[in-house]
Amino acid sequence: MKIVHYENVPAEPVTAEGAREASIRWLIAKEDGAPNFVMRMFELAPGGQTPLHTHANEHEVFAVEGEGSVWRDGADVPLTPGTAVFVPGGEKHCFKNPGNKPFRFLCLIPA
Repeated sequence: MKIVHYENVPAEPVTAEGAREASIRWLIAKEDGAPNFVMRMFELAPGGQTPLHTHANEHEVFAVEGEGSVWRDGADVPLTPGTAVFVPGGEKHCFKNPGNKPFRFLCLIPA
């Protein structure tokens, strides 16, 4: 069993092309003995974003803190704490922080 506060997991910069002011914390991963799912926490600084991208695997997102948005079908959809998002595999998307405080969200993907 692993029990950890997210602040005790190092934040790494998101270096994919198109990312800006974004970091990721690998909260639970294969290295922890989790064979099926990975839990990550992203933090976007004000004006930050993940790259606009698509991939085969689904993922589930849960907004934790701050205000953000998800790009869907050419429009930014607002996200507030407590909002859950399901991104099916193959759907183009990106997350943004239009606010003036950090936007944090959990993102779960298949391992």
